[in-house]
Amino acid sequence: MKKEYKSGFVAVIGRPNAGKSTLINSLIGQKIVIMSDKPQTTRNKILCVLTQENMQVIFIDTPGIHKPLHKLGEYMMRAAQNTLKEVDVILFLIDATEKIGSGERYIMKQLQATKKPVILVINKIDLLEKSNILPIIAKYEWEYQRNRAAENSNSTENQFAAVIPISAREKNNLPELLEEINANLSEGPQYFPEDMITDQPERLIVAELVREKVLLSTRDEVPHAVAVDVDEMATRKNNDVYIRATIYVERESQKKIVIGTKGALLKQIGAAARTEIEKLLGSKIYLDLWVKVKKDWRDRERLLKEFGFNN
Repeated sequence: MKKEYKSGFVAVIGRPNAGKSTLINSLIGQKIVIMSDKPQTTRNKILCVLTQENMQVIFIDTPGIHKPLHKLGEYMMRAAQNTLKEVDVILFLIDATEKIGSGERYIMKQLQATKKPVILVINKIDLLEKSNILPIIAKYEWEYQRNRAAENSNSTENQFAAVIPISAREKNNLPELLEEINANLSEGPQYFPEDMITDQPERLIVAELVREKVLLSTRDEVPHAVAVDVDEMATRKNNDVYIRATIYVERESQKKIVIGTKGALLKQIGAAARTEIEKLLGSKIYLDLWVKVKKDWRDRERLLKEFGFNN
């Protein structure tokens, strides 16, 4: 007898830097979502599609839930919170190396308002002794049950649908996580073609890969002030791809940092981004990078819309 085919949308929710992008890239098996050690790396909702013989899972990577400090931050928070209303299953991803705090409790309150199954995913277990994992699970289960009970004293659904300790980086326990996701999905159609792994156009992924290299290469005063726009992307006669992209910052001082002494840092950023983009496109590319200043763009509605933040 043929197994039923399941499908659904799964939100990955957590504090900034919990490892959401790393997890999705590991599950998909290809780098789609940019990663860095800076919090709030993801700015848009990104759909990543995993198609297997018995199910299709559409993962939604969301900006980390945090207190917004500017209009861009407000956009990111709306994107994360709206996602909770649109999905079938929620993965609540936490960093096992961090103590539970107000950020995690705030997210749990957001989850209390949903009636969706929530899977607690404890990430970075490769950095802990095994004996430390059970107390973390117990603490989160206690907090979640207590808060759900306080929110609705008549509710008997006070527990996580499942708890899965993983290492997204080392790909530990990812098959077990997929099994739990499957168990909480309903029978449904295949929404996207088998060979589709994201809803993002190539130009946007290219821009994000450039932004990732800026995040990895610059100091703390630059990363969150960076946006990247692909101005031109064209295939030449020899099948090489020409890409012209502009890196936007908010201050002249930030522009100098990104460019570096005699253009050294910008060349480094370009070389690193070119390697990733060539893997993505499967062809040689010529990457032409420029740096421009758009003062306080994160607090200007028009500029946010120009950069694609329309939520």
